[in-house]
Amino acid sequence: MTTQLLIIWHSRTGAALQMARAAAAGAQAVADELDAGGRFDLQVRPADTVRTENLLAADGYLFAAPENLAALSGAMKECLDRTYYHVLDRLNGRPYGAVITAGSDGDGARRQLERICTGWRLKPVAPTLIVPMRAQTPEAILAPKTVPGAWLARGAELGGTLAALLL
Repeated sequence: MTTQLLIIWHSRTGAALQMARAAAAGAQAVADELDAGGRFDLQVRPADTVRTENLLAADGYLFAAPENLAALSGAMKECLDRTYYHVLDRLNGRPYGAVITAGSDGDGARRQLERICTGWRLKPVAPTLIVPMRAQTPEAILAPKTVPGAWLARGAELGGTLAALLL
């Protein structure tokens, strides 16, 4: 039987995508270490491509998105809005992790995402990672980002934790 981890991401400046990729690398490393072979299916999908069937097929989830204007990014929120009622009461108890990339705070997006996951009755495997990119000017906010290695390592650890729990 195959176990699937679905990583859903949205990124405007590259930071959330880097964190999603780090989580995927961490998850795959743990699966390889556990010699999961064909028992582990890692799916990494942009939020705008995620459909109800993708959510239903997965055994666990990792969400990676930026905070925009003190809220979850529009594309991630739209993904969750579009699928929410189609999977309600059908994902109960499945594990999830979350990463929010933010200029400084990230708390508004974290709260929003955690409330949706609570409504789906998902179980967090760790506190949401809020990655402070320290962008405070319009130019810095819109510029492509490079996530510091220490944060990428934390993203990889979160992905690895999810994979270990699923396997």
